[in-house]
Amino acid sequence: MRRPNNLEKGDLIYIVSPAKSIDQASVEFAKQLIESWGFIAEGAAHSLGEYNYFSGNDTDRTSDFQLAIDHQEAKAILCARGGYGCVRIVDELNWSNFEQFPKWIIGFSDITVLHHRAQRLSVMSMHATMPLNFSVNSKQALETFRAALTGESFSISVPVSSLNKLGIARGRLVGGNLSIIYSLIGTTDAYDFKDSILFIEDLSEQLYHIDRMLFALKKAGVFDEIKALVIGGMTDLKDTNPSFGMTYEESILEKVKENNLPVCFNFPSGHIEDNRAMIIGAMVELEVNEQGAKLCYI
Repeated sequence: MRRPNNLEKGDLIYIVSPAKSIDQASVEFAKQLIESWGFIAEGAAHSLGEYNYFSGNDTDRTSDFQLAIDHQEAKAILCARGGYGCVRIVDELNWSNFEQFPKWIIGFSDITVLHHRAQRLSVMSMHATMPLNFSVNSKQALETFRAALTGESFSISVPVSSLNKLGIARGRLVGGNLSIIYSLIGTTDAYDFKDSILFIEDLSEQLYHIDRMLFALKKAGVFDEIKALVIGGMTDLKDTNPSFGMTYEESILEKVKENNLPVCFNFPSGHIEDNRAMIIGAMVELEVNEQGAKLCYI
């Protein structure tokens, strides 16, 4: 697994909007923050565009991301926001320059589609906050984002949860948005879960949808292959009337009850203010004990 080069002051971060449209104020705030760190920020042609739900039509968004891949000066591709749309363009892109000259792809939510493709190409990528969220993110979310860009070491500690399953595991970090992971199982872009540490997060899903997706992972053998499971933000989940009858935590624990693996709940990643950076494809160690949990890069 190849790691893109660390960024240095003066390096260019290229902002693209491969999915839903975004407001100008969020992008301008992000540019100012990036420049305060000593980097250069530049937006793609349609980064502030609007075409129905999207920032541009499929051709426009493909063109923007292709330019980001091929841009000789850009050292990182920062996705402005998620939503939906990456799956509509991922197969239209020519990834040859990315394979030859890897650069960071950064984002979460729908950007999990692009993380899958980077993993298929054996290139690490960064599950991290995006310009849409910069103004409300925690200090730790932004600091781990900056540290991951520059190659500074950091670890992530998590308070104890009575629902955790204790243990220590080492493996390659994969994961992201559960709905996207579920949607790509069985495809050519599906993650290789063998001996990995899987993290999941999601937003605004029905509890029974979460249960369905977890059953799909179980039936696909994912929980038999991974070394540990990390659960980030499960934000604004919905319930039916009458109630589904299980919490998402209960649903998760039901699916892994026969697997002897550490499980960490309430990890700071996902559609939450404290969305810490995660380097997908990196080797990590997860320790879950009576005092809490800690994820370290090794």
